[in-house]
Amino acid sequence: MSATKRERFGLSCALTTPIDGHGEPDLARFARHARWTLENGCQTVTAFGTTGEGAALSLPQRAAMLGALRGVGIAGQQINLGIAASAMGEALDQARMGIEHGCRYQMVCPPFYFKGVSDEGLYAWFSRFIEALGPDCLPIILYHIPSVTAVSLSSDLVGRLKKAFPGVIAGVKDSSCDWPTTERFLKDHASDLAILVGDERLLARAVRQGGEGSICGVANLVPAWLRPMVDKGVEDPRVNAMVDLICAFPVVPAVKALVGKMNNDPGFGDMLPPLEALSAVDRAKLFPAFDRAMESKAA
Repeated sequence: MSATKRERFGLSCALTTPIDGHGEPDLARFARHARWTLENGCQTVTAFGTTGEGAALSLPQRAAMLGALRGVGIAGQQINLGIAASAMGEALDQARMGIEHGCRYQMVCPPFYFKGVSDEGLYAWFSRFIEALGPDCLPIILYHIPSVTAVSLSSDLVGRLKKAFPGVIAGVKDSSCDWPTTERFLKDHASDLAILVGDERLLARAVRQGGEGSICGVANLVPAWLRPMVDKGVEDPRVNAMVDLICAFPVVPAVKALVGKMNNDPGFGDMLPPLEALSAVDRAKLFPAFDRAMESKAA
């Protein structure tokens, strides 16, 4: 597990997961949409993240979805996968699937069932995870999304892990939506880790201070708008307005519904319980506002 030179991370789409009428991932729609994001500005795709309802997907479902990506020619090195499990064994099974598929990175949530855990407990969990996978362990993007997990990853913990596992700890995805938190990660770790921003409104600012890009939900919709932000730290008011619009609704269902709208495909919209599809009332509000946002011009 020695350190190795890596490429700048860039832009990755946090893929939405279309669901068929039987409550299963719609593999054809999933693969087709992933291909579209790569053809329109994304450098990689990230499956099984928060936007993709990853914590609700079983191992067989994950395997089928990775197979669908492979079936349309998306190579393992174009794929990052989200790991979301509180049980160590389940997290390892998810990770080994990514190893077998030759994925690029694994974005690993902290175990999230027990709350109020210490840095010491989290260090022990991540250490055992990495040691159990051994030399085949994929590079890890530590996933900081306390609004969902209610478990925070401190900058000190990140520093301790990267020192213990150089080359394995490759970065942090900060979805705190809190600039002081992002700024601390950048200050402490941008020199040797990929600091990625989940809130697109903070993306350009982070890149200008050493951030390496994003894994984000808006890349499902307008990846071409995001590339100048990721590549050069160029602000785009259209992106901020788009995020503000989406955040006025349940975010994960809204992103999925908008992908369906863009494709004139009502097959995008169903959710895995306990999440619910965007209501007809909310769609009637969101869709016209989205059309207006898409017509706006770059600054």
